[in-house]
Amino acid sequence: MALTPSTMLELGTQAPDFTLPDTEGEPVSLKSFAGKDALVVMFICVHCPYVKHVQDELAELAKDYQAKNVGFVAIMSNDVEKYPDDSPKHMAHQKKEHGFPFPYLYDETQQVAKDYRAACTPDFYVFDKQRKLAYRGQLDDTRPNAGHKPDGRDLRAALDAILEGKDTPEQKPSIGCNIKWRIGNEPDYFTA
Repeated sequence: MALTPSTMLELGTQAPDFTLPDTEGEPVSLKSFAGKDALVVMFICVHCPYVKHVQDELAELAKDYQAKNVGFVAIMSNDVEKYPDDSPKHMAHQKKEHGFPFPYLYDETQQVAKDYRAACTPDFYVFDKQRKLAYRGQLDDTRPNAGHKPDGRDLRAALDAILEGKDTPEQKPSIGCNIKWRIGNEPDYFTA
């Protein structure tokens, strides 16, 4: 399994718009999070061991920060023909099993992943109240099979700083499995 780092999209980038169906088939858009003091956009999937390693922490982190007026949304952009375990049916099961308290969206065309320059699962982006990118990087420094439980410390520190109007701490790229692009649909920044 080849590891892929985040592209580290430029800080200050305006959040790209999107409208995608959630696991119940309802449309969710960037505007759905209007009024939130910050927004976490994460690219995840069902089958990736790096996502499996952090999925329970994602649920806990979202519960903690939704109480502080932070919006959360997860997006799955993998090719489900080649990776059927990532299908919307399996996404709905993952959401229920792990208690995700946030919308989980299916990016069938993979365009939203391209708009965000998402490269791996998991890949995290935090936008401030004006929806300018304030953090992009790892959840924490734990990895699968390393014997450490995820605690989300990097993303939590970034959210705390954003909510307090301070500069975000050091930003280290997220690392995980590459997004599974459909053949011929790979973005210019993809490296196999």
